[in-house]
Order: sequence, then C-alpha cells, then structure tokens
Amino acid sequence: MAAQALALLREVARLEAPLEELRALQSVIQAVPLSELREQAAELRLGPLFSLLNENHREQTTLCVSILERLLQAVEPVHVARNLKVDLQKGLTHPDDSVKILTLSQVGRIVENSDAVTEILNNADLLKQIVYCIGGENLSVAKAAIKSLSRISLTQAGLEALFESNLLDDLKNVMKTNDIVRYRVYELIVEISSVSSESLNYCTTSGLVTQLLRELTGEDVLVRATCIEMVTSLAYTYHGRQYLAQEGVIDQISNIIVGADSDPFSSFYLPGFVKFFGNLAVMDSPQQICERYPVFVEKVFEMTESQDPTMIGVAVDTIGILGSNVEGKQVLQKTGTRFERLLMRLGHQAKNASTELKIRCLDAVSSLLYLPPEQQTDDLLRMAESWFSSLSRDSLELFRGISNQPFPELHCAALKVFTAIANQPWAQKLMSNSPGFVEYVVDRSVEHDKASKDAKYELVKALANSKTIAEIFGNPNYLRLRTYLSEGPYYVKPIATTAVEGAD
Repeated sequence: MAAQALALLREVARLEAPLEELRALQSVIQAVPLSELREQAAELRLGPLFSLLNENHREQTTLCVSILERLLQAVEPVHVARNLKVDLQKGLTHPDDSVKILTLSQVGRIVENSDAVTEILNNADLLKQIVYCIGGENLSVAKAAIKSLSRISLTQAGLEALFESNLLDDLKNVMKTNDIVRYRVYELIVEISSVSSESLNYCTTSGLVTQLLRELTGEDVLVRATCIEMVTSLAYTYHGRQYLAQEGVIDQISNIIVGADSDPFSSFYLPGFVKFFGNLAVMDSPQQICERYPVFVEKVFEMTESQDPTMIGVAVDTIGILGSNVEGKQVLQKTGTRFERLLMRLGHQAKNASTELKIRCLDAVSSLLYLPPEQQTDDLLRMAESWFSSLSRDSLELFRGISNQPFPELHCAALKVFTAIANQPWAQKLMSNSPGFVEYVVDRSVEHDKASKDAKYELVKALANSKTIAEIFGNPNYLRLRTYLSEGPYYVKPIATTAVEGAD
C-alpha cells in the first residue's frame, strides 16, 4: 500500500494537471498506516505537492492540503524545518487559509521539538511571516500563530529573537491593523509574561505591557472590559500579581470601582473588574484583599441586589469563588446579618431566576457550604449549618424540589449542593429526618442521563465514605449506600423473567 502511494506521488510530480492522480493518492494514503509511511519517509518527495499549491485551482489546493496533512505526519519535524523552509514561508503567505493552517500546524510541530526549533529561530523571514499571521482575518490562523510564538518564547533564545530584533517592530506594526488584532497581540504578550518573571521583564521592556495597562485604565469602557480579562490572566501568576501591585494597577482598578457609581457605562466593565478581585482574593489572601480593598466586598454585596441578571450572576460567581476556602468563608461570616440577607437572596434566586442563573446560584451554594473533613471544626460546622438554614425556610426541601425538575443541568447542580454537605453530621441528620430522602438518594430510576447518574453517584460516595453516616442513617441505610457504591453509577437491576411450561 505504501509502495502504491509512493508510485502515485511520483506520478503527480510528473504531470501538469494531475487531478485524477491526486484523488487516487488521497484515497490511498488515508488507508496506509502512519507506521508504514514513516518507514518510507526518506523517499517522500513533497516539493511537487507544495508547488501545486501555488496554482489557483480550488479542488487541487484542497486535495494537496489533505494529502500533505497526512504525509507530513510521517516526516520528522527537524526534516521539515531544514528541507521545507521555502515551502513553509510560501505557505504562510498563501491566499487560501487552509494552506496557512497546514503550514502553521507544521510550525507548531517544529517549535515543540528542541532540535528543530533552532531552525526557525535562525530564520528571520519565517518568524516575520508568523507574526503577520496574527493580523489575518481568519481566527484559526491567528490563534495558531499566537500559539507558535508563545511556544518559541519559552526559551531564552526565543525571547531574544522576539524582543531584541526587528520582530518587535513587526509585532507593533501588526497591532496597528485594527482593535481586534491589537488585542490578539496583547493576548500573546500576556501568555509570554505569565511564564516567568524573566519573560515578564522582556515584555515590560518592550513597552507592550505598559500599553495594555494604559488602555485598561483609560476612558474607553469597551476597551477596559476587554483588557481586564487579559490582566486577570496575568494575575494568575505570583510574579504577575507582584508586578501589578508594584505598578499600582490593583489600586487603580479599585479606584475605578469606587468611581463606577457615577459612571452610567460602568456595567460594561464592572463585572470584569469584580471578577479580577475575586480571583485575586482566592490566589492571595481573601482577608488581606478584602481588608485592603473594602470597595470590592461592598460592590459584590451591592451587585447581588441589582435588577440586572448579568450583575447578579457575576456577584454570585464571585461569592462562590471567595467562599471556596476557609479564610474566604470567615471573611464573609464577619459581615454578619448582611451576609445572611445575601444568602436569603441566593436561595430566592435559586428557586425563581432563569435556569442559567439558578445553576450559578446552586454552584455558589455548593462552594460556600463545602468543608473538607480535616477542616470541620465545631465552629465551622455551626457556621455551615447556619448558612444552610438562612437560604430558605426549608432549605433541604428547596434543593430537593429543584432536583426533581426535568432539567439535567439543574438536577445535577442541586445534587452537587447535597454532595457539598453530605459529609457534615448536621446535614446527615437533616437528610435522615426528611421523609423519603434516603429512598430518593438510592433510587436509580430518577436519573436518566450520564451526567445525572455521575452526580448521584458522587452524592452516594460522599455519604457512604463519611465516618458518621452509619450512626446517623442507621446500619440498614448505610448498607444500601455501600451496595449502590459497589454497583457503580450505571448499574441496571436485572429484570426477572419467568419461564412458562410449554412456551416456544
């Protein structure tokens, strides 16, 4: 089969209009195992196929791209980098995006290979073409170019090639294309900056990080909304947070939140700014962030009372993030009756809001109420119980009612709430005393889809593995949970059949 493919490839190289042969070659090589193609890699002459890409013939181009995608998988990245340099450069400027994507996929293979990547670093023209691919209309082409440049920048040589040569000027020129392309370059810069403090230093020296931060704190509200997402990505790293703090950026974001009340357009950027602080609090110290930037907590509470579902959703998500660890829970607890009122609103929204907001509320409740076994002190258990009772007059029935609704996503989100509290003794007592609750938990007929069965299994597992469950639920119910657990999430009880004498 591989021999047939090689023969067809030679035939293609010989003919001027080889459409029939290309169709035949495409059919044959799809059937040839890659292992066989790799054995014949030395004999693969790909130049003629690349040459055929230069002709303005749509079907011919499509066939060549399909064939090259397959054959190039059999060729080592070093061989591609060394022997197909010219073809790669032409591919990056080809008018057909499928050719650019094919070429960039090969660049992707090359930059992942430590032996091959030096070939690209020494090819200034090829690097320049990759940079200019960021400015193309096709998003897939731009994303592939960003990914390759980001990967190249993981080495010292790559950082020097990108930031200490004419490529930096090329990058700045590409940014002038339009707003969308400028944000793509910022995306690349943030990806590179996030790798290490040294990478961040190269990016700040280039002036591009400063430019991004200037736009973040500028007057254009739509630009702010876009830039805060990228700055949040940078803040996921310790060195990124240090830099933002040293440059006074976090203080500036806080001040913008303070001034948001008098800005009629604040709804465009406020959700992103609040999310930024929510993530910052969890990655650093919730207590320190909330004490230093009280406007953040104030704004989150304020947003939960908004009439705008977008604002409520962001506030709910942020409360869930903030309350995902014990320190954050304690910060919220210190707000006293104000947080109790927030919990009541959370319970109300979980029952009455749109499906999407209900799910976000349920996820936040799960995050707030979960306590790992090693952190279950008497104080924290009392706090969790108090929070649960604040959500509704009968919180257990509220979530049970939601879990009975015929929407798998809602059903799973409600089960997740039960799972979050399943290892806490107070919750086990509530469940045990609720008529029919244990039967509901072990009833497999309630769940029909995989996600729901998985969610129910997680609940059963959390209950069955708790040290207090046998005492609180009683041994018979504990054994039912263990049986469910051992049978797995997808067990189907065999249907008994009765043989009738004389039947065929």
